[in-house]
Amino acid sequence: MYRWQGLDEVPAGWGESVVTIGEFDGVHRGHQSIVARAAQLGRERGLPVVAVTFDPHPDEVIRPGTHPPLLSSARRRAELLGGLGADAVCVLPFTLDFSRLDPEEFVRAVLVERLHANAVVVGEDFRCGYKAAGDVALITKLGEKYDYTTEGLPLLTLDGVTISSTHIRRLLAAGDVAEAAKALGRPHRVEGIVVRGHQRGRQLGFPTANVESPPHTAIPADGVYAGWLSTLDEAGQETRRWPAAISIGTNPTFDGTKQTVEAYALAPHDLDLYGVHAAIDFGTRLRGTLRFDSIEALVEQMHLDVAQTRELCC
Repeated sequence: MYRWQGLDEVPAGWGESVVTIGEFDGVHRGHQSIVARAAQLGRERGLPVVAVTFDPHPDEVIRPGTHPPLLSSARRRAELLGGLGADAVCVLPFTLDFSRLDPEEFVRAVLVERLHANAVVVGEDFRCGYKAAGDVALITKLGEKYDYTTEGLPLLTLDGVTISSTHIRRLLAAGDVAEAAKALGRPHRVEGIVVRGHQRGRQLGFPTANVESPPHTAIPADGVYAGWLSTLDEAGQETRRWPAAISIGTNPTFDGTKQTVEAYALAPHDLDLYGVHAAIDFGTRLRGTLRFDSIEALVEQMHLDVAQTRELCC
């Protein structure tokens, strides 16, 4: 799969393609249905599929300070889109100047001149161009001018609720990682570098990997979760994976103030993961964060959390 950072990286000889466009944050089940349709069209027409997405999130540029928590990194998005059938992912740098393109300028610059769109597949709520003036009806009309077809697919629902990145963020903020996983089609993942913490877990017999994630990462609500800890290589591919008891919070028993994301892997205690790029996948919320009256009470509860994790994830 190709990954292009901006239109300038699209090869000069790139021919016709099927194009799908969106923020694709999380690449949830709604996004998956859109990319699947684009891949189907690509097979039928014998054309490659290009998924176009944006970085940074448009909200941060249009309304600075409103950057939503991200469900996936740009690299993870590209990996997931490729797994769904995209032959190339084009990440467009979203700037203030770019946001001011009118819809036809957007269509001409992105779809026509560089990607040579033969077909365009988007969600029915798709918007593009200055002040989001371009909708499915407009890009369909422009397709008649520039010789491409357009499909605006209905939004996917689950239990009567429209699947959206915003909805999934709300679920994570409430700690409902199980429902978030249903909408995503897989467990929610938090990635980052394993850094040194206070090493209290090691002192208590539960050495944890303290994963420091990038800014704007969607972190579930404080609490204890059962899930999995993985190490990743430079390309973002898993190299090792273990069931893990995961704690998110400020460690109130020790009067902590900084939120941390820590995972205790159900693996040999001699793991040395400092400096390693790791991923935490959330399966089930076990309980909320508690302040314990004694270290002994905390350790007793940690044993129960690990036993639950072993039962759920092994």
